[in-house]
Amino acid sequence: MNTAAVEIQNLSVTFTGPNKMRVEAVKDISLTLTRGKALGIVGESGSGKSVTARSLLGLTGGQVTADTLKILGTDATGLTEKQWRAIRGTKVAMILQDALNSLDPLRPIHREIADALPGSRKQRKRAAINALHAVAMPEPALRANQSSPQLSGGMRQRALIAQAMINNPAVVIADEATTALDTRLTRMVLDQLAELKDRDIALAMISHDLAQIAQVADDIIVMRRGEIVESGPTKQLLSDPQHDYTKQLLAAIPRGVARYAPLSQVTTPEDTTASFENFTTPPDRQNSSNTSAIEVHGLSKTFGDHTAVSDVSFSVPQGSTLGLVGESGSGKTTTARMILGLERPDTGSVRLFGQHFAPAKESDRRDLRDRLGAIYQDPLASFDPRYTTSQILTNALSQGTTSRARQYHKPALELLDLVELDSSLLSRSPRELSGGQRQRLAIARALAPKPDILVLDEPVSALDVSVQATVLDLLDRLQLETGTSYLFITHDLAVVEHMSDQIAVMTQGELVETGTAQQIIHEPSHPYTQQLIAAVPDWNIRP
Repeated sequence: MNTAAVEIQNLSVTFTGPNKMRVEAVKDISLTLTRGKALGIVGESGSGKSVTARSLLGLTGGQVTADTLKILGTDATGLTEKQWRAIRGTKVAMILQDALNSLDPLRPIHREIADALPGSRKQRKRAAINALHAVAMPEPALRANQSSPQLSGGMRQRALIAQAMINNPAVVIADEATTALDTRLTRMVLDQLAELKDRDIALAMISHDLAQIAQVADDIIVMRRGEIVESGPTKQLLSDPQHDYTKQLLAAIPRGVARYAPLSQVTTPEDTTASFENFTTPPDRQNSSNTSAIEVHGLSKTFGDHTAVSDVSFSVPQGSTLGLVGESGSGKTTTARMILGLERPDTGSVRLFGQHFAPAKESDRRDLRDRLGAIYQDPLASFDPRYTTSQILTNALSQGTTSRARQYHKPALELLDLVELDSSLLSRSPRELSGGQRQRLAIARALAPKPDILVLDEPVSALDVSVQATVLDLLDRLQLETGTSYLFITHDLAVVEHMSDQIAVMTQGELVETGTAQQIIHEPSHPYTQQLIAAVPDWNIRP
């Protein structure tokens, strides 16, 4: 018989900001976490998902009030910090999103997992190895002695799950635990989260990915601006949503939406054709030019004893998009860096519009450099933190010669308008922008030199689904209006199908299959591609 592990009635969390301004991040929400069941919590950034979860650990940093806040029968409304420490990690555990930053890079994994346990160091290490074995870590005894930078993304995430499970908690909170993982690693983590229910654990799964939530959660609550706007059994809520916001989230999912159809406007599959007609008719990209935008021939790159890329060849026709997919460590980003001239290939060559680009001296390819731009997954890390939005764009418009010249003010405004950002953001630093605003600023910066090619490396994987839809629509519109060619790198097969004309699949440094988006997604021929497709959540959650 399932029993309630957590009971919340009318929970509110308020923060006091500058000038004593009070912000109510969570407003009178009620929910129950049941042992042996999973509750999915969905919503965009700022909706209150993580604040709600952290209230079960006493870690909100704000003022918490509730009519009822019971954790395993204990009234948690008035717990002291010492009493909360007795709950954290033992009764309630959290699996965080960013394993690389959550784990100390200077300590072996076994210490990260088990140092808080009683017993000798040898006993704690044995417990850590057993915990790693329980989450299907390959060679757990070996991995236990390694630090987080020595592990792959999937291994680090499994280490976080082992860390959360080491004390056999009754409640586990998974906060965006699969973000930025490739398809196969995501499937592994989702399977492990689902197995927690079989151990009579109450699971709260927070994610902006509704397809992943659908694979694990028994019930879902949808949060917006600190409130629950809709809740219900998973299948019922996703197949027949009642609230407009839930419908908006579902409509923004790119899976099954035709090429160039705007995601931010599509509401049902039947609307796809009508929405597509609202766009400019796409050019005939296959016949638009006899010259490819990008030609890659026999690229190889080795780091020490590790072959990152081996004899990779492909081309990107002008005005089209080639999607590049594969698991973490498959060589996608190394290939992109060689195309961008940031890594020198050991063998092979790169041509842009028929002209030699790599390997070459920087002085010999300077004329082509401005025709090539890049957009990365984490724009915040790629911005100079000392610069405002205005300075970032001015620097890009002036090709790095200045960050303050007034002559670039009008072009900077035009770039902001192009990516649908308000001019009031010019004076703000990137840290003062939302994730979606930063990504659009990154696009504006990349477009400043008016490039003919954009290399996009996981540009939307960390964005909320509706913000992702806006960014993808923007990229589509720009391609239609300017004929820009894209190399689009992603682990999200729904995104790559929607955005790509051709798809190339990489594994272990090799290119194993290339074809149209339709062929690769729906008729894959290589066993590895078939495994990738099989790992995609298979429930059609579009209403």
